Amino acid sequence: MKCSIPKGTRDFLPQEMARRNYIFDTIRDVFRLFAFEPIETPALENLSTLMGKYGEEGDQLLFKVLNSGDFMKDVDFSDDYHRVAPRICDRGLRYDLTVPFARFVVQHRDSITLPFRRYQLQPVWRADRPQKGRYREFYQCDADMIGSDSLLNELELVQMIDEVFARLGISVTLKVNNRKILAGIADLIGAPDKLVDITTAIDKLDKIGLDAVRGELAERGLTDDQITALDPVFTLTGTPQQKLDQLRDLFGHTSETGLKGVDECATLFGLIADASPRCVVELDLTLARGLNYYTGAIFEVKANNVTMGSICGGGRYDNLTGIFGMPGVSGVGISFGADRIYDVLTELDAFPTTLSSSARVLFTNFGPAEQAYALRCAAELRRKGVPTLVYPDTAKLKKQMEYANRRGVAFVVFVGEQEIKDSTLTIKNMTTGEQQTLPAQQAIATLAE
Repeated sequence: MKCSIPKGTRDFLPQEMARRNYIFDTIRDVFRLFAFEPIETPALENLSTLMGKYGEEGDQLLFKVLNSGDFMKDVDFSDDYHRVAPRICDRGLRYDLTVPFARFVVQHRDSITLPFRRYQLQPVWRADRPQKGRYREFYQCDADMIGSDSLLNELELVQMIDEVFARLGISVTLKVNNRKILAGIADLIGAPDKLVDITTAIDKLDKIGLDAVRGELAERGLTDDQITALDPVFTLTGTPQQKLDQLRDLFGHTSETGLKGVDECATLFGLIADASPRCVVELDLTLARGLNYYTGAIFEVKANNVTMGSICGGGRYDNLTGIFGMPGVSGVGISFGADRIYDVLTELDAFPTTLSSSARVLFTNFGPAEQAYALRCAAELRRKGVPTLVYPDTAKLKKQMEYANRRGVAFVVFVGEQEIKDSTLTIKNMTTGEQQTLPAQQAIATLAE
């Protein structure tokens, strides 16, 4: 039988895991810097929790899990799929971390303090078509603030994005928009009931181009006049403030919601200007983010000079906990796509070279006496926090040195009869080839520097 794994999933070798952990640790450190607290939620959620939160296309990408037991008994499979599915599966793998978080907040409302700031690094699953940068199983690294309407929360998310990518050495552009502005545009063209259709189509602009977006809008029931009236969304130019001023004139007295979105964006860009982030921040009126639960500011991050989709995104959601019986609690959050960030760092060749080895020191093993001496010295090094190996078998030096080279070990420590007799250690620097014999305690201190 040929060994394989499902398409859209991956195994990770030790070097790959070292690089992934570098990304996770960097993001986690920034989350902690901004005083977020960790939580976890289960991979499986009830389908009633997940369905209807991601839009029609998102619902189709949910991995549904068959019920246990005799779940097919009395099921008429000739019936409509939407009537059959709930009878044979009532659970699914989580599509993202935000909807489970909303469920978590409602379920544990008596155990948390609002405003609540959480971070979460866990895998999610989507029944998508695998391609570059798009997987069926991948990690999200989320940070959310819930229980506060303040735009200072959005600013902190911008600052976190800026800090994470500065630490990773990735030049990025952060695009910002507001779903209220998009709702205002829907009002402006006389199609408020088509907001979801408009945002779903516009969200594909980078992928399929303007003509294809117009075609999709037509397929979704917008008239030629309504589609033409959307042109200002695609053609406004100038600074963020100039674009917002033009939008304010366009909305006039047509859309109170749209004007509120303009005001929120103006306030946020004022806060961002005062904070002076290192990354480029743009107002992008074509940014829609197709998830239905966003109601305010929305964010998307793309790496500069790299062919890759969004590597981070998020936004404000006002009604998500209300779906689970806890209305009036607003939240805002971001999600870092660790797998896409990995691909960007790989393309840029920007991973630190020190991540390649899990062991810094290898002790040779030439027999029982040498092994015992090496084990005592290795124990001291490990107590000092130095990743250390003792070669497990008595073997020829050539074999042990080849092993050290394959593992990328920085220092090999030779332990022979003379070293035992003199209470010394002989250290070889595997990078420079330099070799020195030192008293054991001095050698250990040197290796621990």
